[in-house]
Amino acid sequence: MPDHFETIYASKADQYEALIQREDYDGHILNMMQVIRPLIGIDVVEFGAGTGRLTLMMAPLVKSLCAYEGSQHMLDVAIGKLKSTGLKNWQAQIADNRAIPAESASADLAIEGWSFGHLVGWYPDRWREEADKAINEMKRVLRRGGTIIMLETMGTGRETPFPPTPGLADFYAWLEGDRGFKSTTIRTDYKFMSLAEAEQLTRFFFGDDLADEVVRKNWVILPECTGVWWKTV
Repeated sequence: MPDHFETIYASKADQYEALIQREDYDGHILNMMQVIRPLIGIDVVEFGAGTGRLTLMMAPLVKSLCAYEGSQHMLDVAIGKLKSTGLKNWQAQIADNRAIPAESASADLAIEGWSFGHLVGWYPDRWREEADKAINEMKRVLRRGGTIIMLETMGTGRETPFPPTPGLADFYAWLEGDRGFKSTTIRTDYKFMSLAEAEQLTRFFFGDDLADEVVRKNWVILPECTGVWWKTV
């Protein structure tokens, strides 16, 4: 049976897009990306592009962008947004993060956002092996001196970073300890148009407990912490 997130990615892209449009209203994600690896004039391969959250940040700045996503439903939204920009420096294609059809040594930056972490839930007994496959694909597409950037959740509804599940805590520790990634955290708070919208969208994606807390605390601005991991290869 597909889990909650698989169902969303397969059939509820518009609602998902409505949610992520409210995240990071202060623009911290793009600023951090630029600190780690300036985007102007580089070639990028994106893993797990979803509806194009990071894609649309990068496309106006980079030389080229190849965006890969496992769900056609999600990718169709990203493609529509990219077409609306009038930019011609991108391509988008269906692919599994662990085997993408990008050329080796073709990019300066390989990036993923809120995608690899799902391997922990989907493959609880072998997530290290599956994550290694995805990370090795990132390494493969990079030129010498290229950069990997990974973004994953460090807690929704929290003022300070804390992995939302023990499995993710293990994944993050593995990235830093066994795989040698540097890391930091940033705030990427959601800012909703109203309390009603905040309740609706958080209940849709995060579930009843958080939605009830949003209502109880009148959270039109919902705290969110995001972890950032990076490595030069």
